[in-house]
Amino acid sequence: MNYYRLFFLLLFLNGAIAGFAQPGTTIDRKALVERHTIKINKADTLASLSVGNGGFAFTVDVTGLQSFPNAYEKGVPLGTESEWGWHAFPNVNNYQFKDALKTYHLNGRDVPYAVEWGGGPEANRKAANYFRQNVHRLQLGNIGLEILKKDGTLATLADIQNIHQELNLWTGAIKSYFTIEKVPVTVFTYGHQKQDAIAVKINSPLLQQKRLHIRIRLPYPTGNWADMGDNWNNDDKHHSAIIAKKNNSAIIEHSLDTTTYYLSALWKGKATFIQKQAHYYLLQPAAAGSFECSIRFDQQRNTIPPPTFSATEQNSALRWQQFWTSGGAIDFSGSTDPRAAELERRIVLSQYLTKIQCAGDYPPQETGLTYNSWFGKPHMEMHWWHGIHFALWGRPELLEKSLSWYAHNSAGARAIAQRQGYKGVRWQKMTDNEGRESPSSVGAFLIWQQPHFIYFAELCYRSRPGNELLNKYKDLVFATADFMASFAVYDSVKHRYILGKGVIPAQERFKPEQTFNPTYELVYWHWALSTAQKWRERLHLPRDKQWDKVLQGLSPLPKQGDKYLFTESATDSYTNPEFRTDHPSVFGAWGMLPYTSLMDKQTMRHTFDWIWNNWTWRKTWGWDFPMTAMTATRLGLPGKAIDALLMNIQTNTYLPNGHNYQDGRLTIYLPGNGGLLAAIAMMCAGYDQATTPLPGIPKNGQWKVKVEGLRKMP
Repeated sequence: MNYYRLFFLLLFLNGAIAGFAQPGTTIDRKALVERHTIKINKADTLASLSVGNGGFAFTVDVTGLQSFPNAYEKGVPLGTESEWGWHAFPNVNNYQFKDALKTYHLNGRDVPYAVEWGGGPEANRKAANYFRQNVHRLQLGNIGLEILKKDGTLATLADIQNIHQELNLWTGAIKSYFTIEKVPVTVFTYGHQKQDAIAVKINSPLLQQKRLHIRIRLPYPTGNWADMGDNWNNDDKHHSAIIAKKNNSAIIEHSLDTTTYYLSALWKGKATFIQKQAHYYLLQPAAAGSFECSIRFDQQRNTIPPPTFSATEQNSALRWQQFWTSGGAIDFSGSTDPRAAELERRIVLSQYLTKIQCAGDYPPQETGLTYNSWFGKPHMEMHWWHGIHFALWGRPELLEKSLSWYAHNSAGARAIAQRQGYKGVRWQKMTDNEGRESPSSVGAFLIWQQPHFIYFAELCYRSRPGNELLNKYKDLVFATADFMASFAVYDSVKHRYILGKGVIPAQERFKPEQTFNPTYELVYWHWALSTAQKWRERLHLPRDKQWDKVLQGLSPLPKQGDKYLFTESATDSYTNPEFRTDHPSVFGAWGMLPYTSLMDKQTMRHTFDWIWNNWTWRKTWGWDFPMTAMTATRLGLPGKAIDALLMNIQTNTYLPNGHNYQDGRLTIYLPGNGGLLAAIAMMCAGYDQATTPLPGIPKNGQWKVKVEGLRKMP
């Protein structure tokens, strides 16, 4: 009996047991993916579908193109965005970034932070607003159908009838069928996986009647917090023109201040390409039953034609099949828990969405490449939720692509640290491709993005151990740790190191001037400094003495009775209603992070039980539910882990297209999708300290689980 148990324990520790599946059982991945083909049968503005490649995405309505952008602007907008498309309004007032800096007296010295200034002096406020707004991500263009009805008027969304649209996730194909005045139209839409291009094929008698055209419109950026890609005003503030045209191709140049980019169109068959009005172009097919075209967006002029429809179709099918047959898979077929199918749907669709929206060379924004939120800028504390799941799902290369951002922008991070009187690099919070710091009265004081790089590097090392990877990332790991050690303030009275004052925790409900020792951040500091020391040891370097001083003297986790305080400074953590909202980030201390010597299991269990029963869950965010599931899993509560992932709360809504809906402002929220994937990977594949297989799956006989290719979480 002991040998039997030992045998299966060894199998588990080596990742050989695939859930409750029989040994040798493999997942039919094509069947798994295709049973979650998205099917749309009405004009639902929250059910827009997208194609993309990780650095470029194109979102369509029920016509298979972006025919009705104004109708969709309050749903999931019909955006076209890329990683390279950025713009800034001219700085005609010569604002200086230094005027966005505000000095705070913290821990006995003055420290400057880039903040929004609120009602402060006008000069400071305007400077901060300018640098917060600029640069912003561009909506590159709107490509839709212009359909003429029998009476010569343009069809509206209400005229689109008999809708049947499908997104085949296995091939990346969107097939859209509908009728206009009982005349059928079928549109096939693909996104190229190597070029920033889309391709469409249209079949319809309307082509024969010359009543169906392809429209290209170029919007102007709103400069607002959000940009839906449908601002048709300000024609005089930008310039566009057809700069090249042949029988079956054309190139448009679009210039906005100092930003210029290009659209290249290629079509099969006869057509005319004209400019109808400013920034408004029409591709008018000749009479035929079918029409194919491709349109590519380029940062620089590219005289090579875009790939044909056929080439794009083949490229999409091949690359998506490669994606789905690589890395991990989870199959819940045969489960009797009625929630299993919905959870599996969310998992499959989240893989598709994060691949097209978040798998590029730069950290993504929270709304990906669909529409702007926070001016289109990435939030670096969210990079954990956007990225770690790629490594846990056996696709670490998709995480590692975006890590080059840190090396490229380390000089800016070092400058922030030096300006504030710290060593090492202080990683930006709200930023852009070039690492520019965006003023933020919250973001300037967040610190939980700081250890992320060490976590990312460690995940990469676990996937590819060896000196090559250690040497690739060691300098940034050590510089990250140097800041962390110097940020901790030594209290000579209490003989311990303190984080803060001058901190806003991941739970953004606390005033920075008053806040110190948030529980999650204390544990993250301890884990990351310990891991950085491991990197030194792997490289046969001596341990860093200052890091060890901080590790040995770091404040214990703050407690009140039998529960953890959310921050040591918030002694009213459990009585102030405001502190029962936003992210319950205390869970991150033993959920996102593994068990450390700072942690007491019983105290965390009491904390978990209280938050589960008393939190204002309607005032949370999409990644709070995966984080809760992670903590439940580590506490040995798999039932609660599943309950958390499927909690019936608005911010835990997953739309028909798989997007995590928050509210009318954030109709999509990709940290929720990434968090779901990270949590379920950990629940199925386990974590380093797990002692049972499938630690986050209930053992009640209602779950049948097959798992392949997942990797353990630290």
